[in-house]
Amino acid sequence: MPTVLVPPERIDRWIENFERGHGSTALSVADASLTGLAEDGSTFTARLPFDAAYDGPADPAPFVEAMSVPDDWGVLLVRKGGFAVARLHGTTTSDSKVGQRHVQGRTKAGGQSQQRFARRRDNQARQAYEAAAEHAARILGGLRGPVVVGGDRGAVDEVLADPRLRGLVTVDPWLAVPDPRRGVLEQAVADARCAQVEVVNAT
Repeated sequence: MPTVLVPPERIDRWIENFERGHGSTALSVADASLTGLAEDGSTFTARLPFDAAYDGPADPAPFVEAMSVPDDWGVLLVRKGGFAVARLHGTTTSDSKVGQRHVQGRTKAGGQSQQRFARRRDNQARQAYEAAAEHAARILGGLRGPVVVGGDRGAVDEVLADPRLRGLVTVDPWLAVPDPRRGVLEQAVADARCAQVEVVNAT
């Protein structure tokens, strides 16, 4: 079931394109989402960002109006090669940090050499996660709204396990990103504000 991220300004055009490809589409509201059923049997389900529930009319315009951005929210991206964290007020980034850490890749060596390498790699990863948690605690401390996360799930879990971050509330969408850089963080902020649209094509 493919899922696409659609920004507010493209919702109308996306639904028009869906109808063009699948035929006249009846819109409805179900499970706190805007849904569509096309003539050929294909369907879509559009969910609001930040796990918000939609209970308005079955129409694109009010759905777009409901795609509001929290006053205080964050983004946290973590992979073994780096991290990125941002705090936002609406659409404005108030604070952010991007950091890279070198974590060695896997080796084909065996025996004690491999064990030493694995320990060194684990230490490097732990230091990277600790650095990410430190900056996340500084930037996201006292956050009142949700956090959108992404990167490597295991790495994100390691960072969020820090006691200072356990009060954070994470929401969809999960963002599958490469090693975080400034441009990756900026795209993640934009993606976090998108509707999550699942499409089921008729067989």
